[in-house]
Amino acid sequence: MVEQRKIPLAVVIPTYGREKVLLETINQLLRQEPAAAEILIIDQTISHEQDTDTKLGLWHAEGMIRWIRVDQPSQPVALNIGLRKATQPFVLFLDDDIRIDEGFVEAHYNAFESEEIWVAAGQVLQLEEVEDHGYVHQPETGTLADVNFVFRSGRKTFIENGMSGNLCVRREHALQIRGFDENFIPPVSYRFDNEFCKRLCRAGGKIVFEPKARIYHLRVKQGGTRTNSNHMTSISPEHGVGDYYFAFRLGLSSETLYYILRRPFREVRTKFHLRHPWWIPVKLVGEFLALFLALLLLFRGPRYLHEAENDIH
Repeated sequence: MVEQRKIPLAVVIPTYGREKVLLETINQLLRQEPAAAEILIIDQTISHEQDTDTKLGLWHAEGMIRWIRVDQPSQPVALNIGLRKATQPFVLFLDDDIRIDEGFVEAHYNAFESEEIWVAAGQVLQLEEVEDHGYVHQPETGTLADVNFVFRSGRKTFIENGMSGNLCVRREHALQIRGFDENFIPPVSYRFDNEFCKRLCRAGGKIVFEPKARIYHLRVKQGGTRTNSNHMTSISPEHGVGDYYFAFRLGLSSETLYYILRRPFREVRTKFHLRHPWWIPVKLVGEFLALFLALLLLFRGPRYLHEAENDIH
């Protein structure tokens, strides 16, 4: 029997409330040729279905995965745990509800063509999306460069952004900038991965977008660390706090101030609110609560690389 070739890369999958789709995602990674040297499942689920629990336990016992249980769900915290626990020089962060092509892991590894590349951001195709070969990335400058990059693009390029559901990093440099900021509170944690990428670029690294490293994001409704509430009609600050905090962390400038002041108006200038104007005051209250909470987080200061060990077992 020919031994499976391994790449010096660790896959980190944070998961919450997933069952069959999580097992299918892991199965695909185990079948990759060449495969990742290790797979870490950062499991924030309180209790699984019996079949899922049994399969994860078996894989863990056989050394095919490392199953790490965490008490409190948080995407940035889970990724920091995976980053710290990984033993390989490259760490690939993935969502738990995806489909991948043959050679996916190798495509990420091969994207690191030079030492100046610290991150490879892979292509992300959402449901019903197709690869966009017509999209031409225009290099941007300024604090907010590439915040709206189109991750279904079919063209390789350098960017200053990344999506944590398909993002590979040089572990050494990710630790150097102290990982992800855990102030991006769940369940939304919006823009935490963008903020991480901005800090990495400021530290001197480059991010390459590699469309060959493609995932098909299934957006399974059951489970996940993201909120299921409708942001159009919600007074909750969870939908906006990450966006405001992200802008504050970049530093106040005319560019970020405009970004912050524009957001409340952008959020209510929708077809939905045009048809349901009575929800506009509700949405605006949520935006101002989010702005206030973001300021509190800013004054508290960032929280990097969760160091507590008592939440992991």
